[in-house]
Amino acid sequence: MFDSDQVRHVAKLARMHLSDEEVAKFGPQLSNILKYVDILNECDTDNVECTNQVTGLENVMDEDIVVTSQSTPEELLACSELPVDSNQIRVKRIV
Repeated sequence: MFDSDQVRHVAKLARMHLSDEEVAKFGPQLSNILKYVDILNECDTDNVECTNQVTGLENVMDEDIVVTSQSTPEELLACSELPVDSNQIRVKRIV
């Protein structure tokens, strides 16, 4: 069974701040988790191959393809609903 000092130590390692009620609540829960891990340790895993991925899924990445624009800068500026000044789109001041 976890005592309150051990629960507080685990909470500190996890950078958690626990109230006294939470410390009292989590002590038995942590003990039950460790009991369950002990049950799992009884399983024979000597002939089980190590796995780090069981679904077979892989990341699929598309190649980056540079596509040149078919529009001229003037055509792009003409699409703006905002005013254009010296070949630049004027936007509202933010700062």
